Amino acid sequence: MKVAISGKGGVGKTMIAGGLAYSFANKGLKTIAIDADPSPNLALTLGLSLEEARKIVPISENKELIESKTKTSYPGVYRLSFTIEDVIHDFSVMTPFGVNLIVMGTVKSMGSGCTCPANSVIRTLLRHLVVERDEVVILDMEAGVEHLGRGTARHVDVLIVVADANIKSLETARHIHNLATAAGIKQVFLVGNKIGNRTQKETVREFAERNNLTILDLVPFDQNVVEAEMRGETPLKHEDSAALRVIQNLSEKLGKKDN
Repeated sequence: MKVAISGKGGVGKTMIAGGLAYSFANKGLKTIAIDADPSPNLALTLGLSLEEARKIVPISENKELIESKTKTSYPGVYRLSFTIEDVIHDFSVMTPFGVNLIVMGTVKSMGSGCTCPANSVIRTLLRHLVVERDEVVILDMEAGVEHLGRGTARHVDVLIVVADANIKSLETARHIHNLATAAGIKQVFLVGNKIGNRTQKETVREFAERNNLTILDLVPFDQNVVEAEMRGETPLKHEDSAALRVIQNLSEKLGKKDN
């Protein structure tokens, strides 16, 4: 199963991505989490310390790797075809929750026309992970789906768009939904996050109904998550967390949709 997570910044999509990756790995499924957000934080959510997270060099910033894959003897000319399997082996990091993490770094949009070597490597890696691998792959993306690439987006099984009850995040979710549908993603769902009261539930549900968005679930506001993130710790260790229980239930729902 290949699941992409997107949404406006600050809505908690990294918590959703990390929780889903943890849930699938906890079921004994080999799971790879990809942090493709310009401000990567998935390492902390998956249990790595701040010091360990800071040591991870994003693929897009690993000059030695980029050159080894794309450099030719001709200035300004680079290889378009290269092997990528070794990158997964050599540059993924095993996290305490049994999830392999790959930090991608920034990915240019599919319509930008960028043909730089770094973009070529991360695009090839993304496509390989989504299209050719059998593991569960969870992608923590920035807002939008353009950076997946047209060919890759069609092979994502599910896109989860995360939003809180703020109208700005809901409007972003609507826009992402439309982009994803146009890109060929078959299953696109809205997940409401940080939902603290009945009014917020109704706000998300009414917006979804007006805009033909399908809600997969609503994740409650959880003070345990807030306090853990303030301390720079993973919220996933709080097994009694109301938010984590709902996210684990999301993995069950996704598993049923994959069958």
